[in-house]
Amino acid sequence: MMSSNPLTKHFRQPAVFLKLPSNGKYWLPNTIEMPANNELGVMPMTAKDEILLRTPDALMNGQGVVSVMQSCIPQILNAWATPTIDVDAILIAIRIATYGENMDIDSECPHCKAENRNQYNISGLLTSLRSPNYDDTLAIEGLTIRFKPLNYMQSTKNNIMQFEEQRLLQVINDENIDSETRKAQFEVHLQKIIEANNNIIALSTVSITTEDGIVVVDPQHIMEFYENANNSVIRAVKEKLQQYADMVALPKPKISCEECNTEYSVSITFDYANFFEPLS
Repeated sequence: MMSSNPLTKHFRQPAVFLKLPSNGKYWLPNTIEMPANNELGVMPMTAKDEILLRTPDALMNGQGVVSVMQSCIPQILNAWATPTIDVDAILIAIRIATYGENMDIDSECPHCKAENRNQYNISGLLTSLRSPNYDDTLAIEGLTIRFKPLNYMQSTKNNIMQFEEQRLLQVINDENIDSETRKAQFEVHLQKIIEANNNIIALSTVSITTEDGIVVVDPQHIMEFYENANNSVIRAVKEKLQQYADMVALPKPKISCEECNTEYSVSITFDYANFFEPLS
């Protein structure tokens, strides 16, 4: 039914068109509607979107980012299913659609410790983002391991789990707790961190093919393998996953300190509230 609101034509419209690094690959069925040209229209944020991204709980559990992605790109039906290789591209496009191509970057000079604020054009970041070649498998000890990117739900859950466990480990280090209790609790939470790391590796694995040609895709079998594999295998898998991560990492712009003229690199993060402009 067509809206009778005479203001409809003044509703927000797409300001940026985005090609995802994944080109829609690795998305689950019915989680995104990809146009024929693979270009998603990206609309500016609403006032509600901006408020969501300033709500600590919504940021911590990822719901704020998910809601904003679906609000600004209606073709995304379930942003929790977003492959992690697409998240930065989506948030950069939303940022450009809302505030323009320039972004202020605050940093501290590593040489003289002066605080610097520089303006950076982030439009070039969209063209620099590429999907790793996940067909580039890992061969080790007679096995061939094939990988895939995590989705935003998996990544967020893992980040929350690791944050909580790290926080608890800091509490356990309290000298007011007797040494035996501290040691026992430390081992418990350290084991949980190890399990979380193995879980991420398992979730990132599509299949493991044996030297006999048997293709293992059962998640439980894959998880059981990683729990009992040689440490050399785990190290090799982590190194491979890190290679993929490095391929999608955002470039670090060079900053020149206004006080001492030292040039240094800074990291840009997009999955936090300070990515967006202050509310007026």
